[in-house]
Amino acid sequence: MKGILNLVSVGPGFSDLIVPRAEAALRDSDVIVAYDLYLRWIEPWITGKEIHTPPLTQERERALLAIEKARSGAKVALISSGDIGIYAMAALAFDEMREDDDYAVNVIPGITSANACASLLGSPLSHDFATLSLSDLLCPWDWIEQRGRHIAQADLACVLYNVQSAGRQEGVYRILNIMLESKSPKTLCGVIHNAYRPGQKVSIHHLEDLLSLQFDMLTTIVIGNRFTQRKRGFIFTPRGYNNWDAPDVGEIPCGCPDLPEQALWVFSGTSDGNALANELAQQGYPVVVSAATEYGGEVAAQHCPGVSVWAGHQGVEARKQALSQNQARVIVDATHPYAKLISEQLMGLSKSLNIPYLRYERPSSVGCAEHSEAHLSDSDALPSSAHPTCSLEQAAEQAIKLGRRIFLTTGSKDLAAFLNAPGAAEREWFVRVTPEPEFIQRAIDLGVPRSHICAMQGPFSEAFNTALWRDLKIDCVITKDSGDAGGYQAKVAATQALNIPLLVIKRPKLEYPFTTSSFDAALSQLQAWHVTP
Repeated sequence: MKGILNLVSVGPGFSDLIVPRAEAALRDSDVIVAYDLYLRWIEPWITGKEIHTPPLTQERERALLAIEKARSGAKVALISSGDIGIYAMAALAFDEMREDDDYAVNVIPGITSANACASLLGSPLSHDFATLSLSDLLCPWDWIEQRGRHIAQADLACVLYNVQSAGRQEGVYRILNIMLESKSPKTLCGVIHNAYRPGQKVSIHHLEDLLSLQFDMLTTIVIGNRFTQRKRGFIFTPRGYNNWDAPDVGEIPCGCPDLPEQALWVFSGTSDGNALANELAQQGYPVVVSAATEYGGEVAAQHCPGVSVWAGHQGVEARKQALSQNQARVIVDATHPYAKLISEQLMGLSKSLNIPYLRYERPSSVGCAEHSEAHLSDSDALPSSAHPTCSLEQAAEQAIKLGRRIFLTTGSKDLAAFLNAPGAAEREWFVRVTPEPEFIQRAIDLGVPRSHICAMQGPFSEAFNTALWRDLKIDCVITKDSGDAGGYQAKVAATQALNIPLLVIKRPKLEYPFTTSSFDAALSQLQAWHVTP
């Protein structure tokens, strides 16, 4: 008797998501070969059958076992979750078959991880899309990066499999940064944990926000394209694109014809960055201020009369075209001290376009950028109320230990790192964000009650902070080393007055080619480069 090898897909995790043909194949099989987890979903159809469950890491052994049983004349079902033909067991089975094998082969399709996750998000894969596994066990990492770069350049929606494991922590962030080279930072994305299984979690984020999240092997990431939209708590990508050349909101892919040529481009996310742009303009330089938001552009226009403003969420490709086509003379990076990604992108553009790069950064209030962690623990390094932390994760962990009503002054981008931290659900979180609708919505999406959101433009005085935190009964505050211009000293004084801890996240370390915190030094460097008005 000739055997039968059924390659059976059993979907994401529930029996009602298994197709009828798979059920029929399971009932008809005498031998079942599967990872033991999958047996829970198919238990009603395999009672009394010969069952083999080699461990998860023995995929090839499972395929060989199923093939040997089929060669001996048995009806065998080799089981895989999702679709057995996508990143799964079917390829191993075909790899191990011989041309002279005479058993029948049936491949039964199923619901893939991409399909399952997309259904939980809405309809993000309604047009061309790609899938990319981030596991380098069977594929060289440089191939993964190359494929990720092409996906981003084509602006395909995509699904990332095998996102993060204990031994592969950094790869996903490298891929996300590659995506940000070509995709808008505001591209809508979904993060799905345990799709259609116990412990399922689904959340929607902007692409730039994913860099602050933690993942695992049970997580799948869905990244939209420039047309992906949000509606009623879902995201979807339209079936057709009538105008592929239409830019993202705030993005100008064809240059900036209304901006001056041969200008100094000041990328500003701070009040002192705007002040620098204003000073340079008064010296006679043509200046363009690039602000990340429309609100930031309004502030820049108000404080920098006579300076051209380019506002909105620009991806790295839009910046590259704008700098090149408008013949920028110098890139002045005056972004926030914690805007690490933007600074890295600007340094990369400086090299690729051969444009001088100057980093202008407000002085540190606590010396975090220059001192070691051990030094920062000394009593003379920080005020008595302030506690240094090296990372967002450390700050979240300490805050959860120290307080129950915790106030975040770290901005909207990093909220997820605190609100998704272990034990965070047992605390009350209050946040202060810039009054941009998307920042407010981000806090709401993460579960912050509207009554706990302060949408205001800083910096704020000691008296204001003290009154606000006293009335809200705040018992722990988290901030960044924002410098005096960012209101750091006022936060220190307020927490000291209330006798509550202030957790200070130290600044990221970057190797800038040139950096200064004074206007005179910046002007001197421009003159040294022979950049004159």
